[in-house]
Amino acid sequence: MEKKRPVAVFDIDGTIFRSSLLIELVERLIENGVFPKESRDAYEAERVRWLDRKGDYESYIQKVVQVFGKQLKGVPYEPVADAAGEVIEEKRSRVYRYTRDLVQKLRKDGYFLLAISHSPKFIADGFGFEHGFDKVYGTFYASGASGNFTGEVEDQDLISNKAAVLRRAVRKENLTLLGSVGVGDTESDISMLELVENPIAFNPNQALYKHGKRRGWKVVVERKDVIYEIS
Repeated sequence: MEKKRPVAVFDIDGTIFRSSLLIELVERLIENGVFPKESRDAYEAERVRWLDRKGDYESYIQKVVQVFGKQLKGVPYEPVADAAGEVIEEKRSRVYRYTRDLVQKLRKDGYFLLAISHSPKFIADGFGFEHGFDKVYGTFYASGASGNFTGEVEDQDLISNKAAVLRRAVRKENLTLLGSVGVGDTESDISMLELVENPIAFNPNQALYKHGKRRGWKVVVERKDVIYEIS
């Protein structure tokens, strides 16, 4: 009987990548003239509120998600894929040292590396490939018969539930949760972290930090060139 590989599951944005793949993609699409410059108007106020610590990141990113879905409708795949490739090529190394090194260690230890991201699948796939992941799940934006994006999301309920995605991957790839590792940074990662044996709240927001502390999870913070655990 084939021995099952243990799984290590990671969020990407804010956990491995020191930004958001979606935000970087939207900004690049605007710079390339694929999206109109006025697209920024819909999320700029929330971005400033977040930077000024008067608003929350979730409100900001949801505005960006809305802009992306709206402006993507009717756009051909090629210029969007080109922009995604540019972002990956230029910013693939802008990662946290802690999670970068952890990914490398777990790969050497024989773990199946799984990434689950709410960013678009076509950019999450490319980023995951660059960092040696075996499988990446991301938000799948549909295209119509013409090949242009419709702006609609397929399997929205699945990708919104990271625990369901993790269970599906474990089943499909013949993996095991014994010895499993999980790393995330916000409350959207809680469901998948609840499933693994070794959950890590990395640079957590307040909601994840409070939940992780109640559950006794490892909390790791990386700031500048210092990495430390909060006990």
